[in-house]
Amino acid sequence: MIGALERAHTLVGDAERIVVLTGAGVSAESGVPTFRGSGGLWKSRRPEELATPGAFARDPRLVWEWYASRRTFVSGCVPNDAHLALARLALTHSATTLITQNVDGLHHRAAEAVARDEDPTGAYPLEVHGAIHRDLCSSCGLRTPGRLDVDTTSAETLPRCDMCAGMLRPDVVWFGEALDPGVIGASFEAARLADVCLVVGTSAVVYPAASVPEITHQAGGTVIEINPEATPLTSMAAASLRGLAGELVPALLAETMIDRKR
Repeated sequence: MIGALERAHTLVGDAERIVVLTGAGVSAESGVPTFRGSGGLWKSRRPEELATPGAFARDPRLVWEWYASRRTFVSGCVPNDAHLALARLALTHSATTLITQNVDGLHHRAAEAVARDEDPTGAYPLEVHGAIHRDLCSSCGLRTPGRLDVDTTSAETLPRCDMCAGMLRPDVVWFGEALDPGVIGASFEAARLADVCLVVGTSAVVYPAASVPEITHQAGGTVIEINPEATPLTSMAAASLRGLAGELVPALLAETMIDRKR
């Protein structure tokens, strides 16, 4: 482990361009349930019941009830040391692009916590699967901050767009929907240009987001993996660190950021 950490530290410290891909394992340490792990959210509900356009068309009240509950739960979670360390990296090293498969908004909140009086936008991630803390109008496509006080008593009480009165929905990418081409395109371009791709807390099986480290590797860059277990990426990683993101990410990046300030 010591050798792998030192190797990873050198690679990140020498990199001019860094791309970071995070997955559910990062937020699990903040108490956010995963979808596919033991006890994950899809164990009690089928995806087609809650996370498809068809489900929303059939029963928007049920879908909103589940997402409103999840939104409220996530609002009580806080960014952990991995989120905060990655936000500091992005704000300190401008050629860093954060990409997340998570919809919980914890990277946003970490950026704002770390930036304080500075502009936090440089540490906002590309959210390839959307964000639960925003609403999206199902009619005009307007995105607005999400509300916690969603009234799911009936379809008539569900939130409506202030611009067109269309029904709002959570701004997440549902099964069967295409990813935002601008977001995934920017992610792939950052991966292509990166010297290092740091992959944190993801099983790297959900495409197309899982293509990010593959693109960096194919373009001649280096992949570093932080995950408790081996994944399909392990064989291509120059360094694989086994353990919790909240411990390993700060350990890796603390010395790296010190080196960059010298």
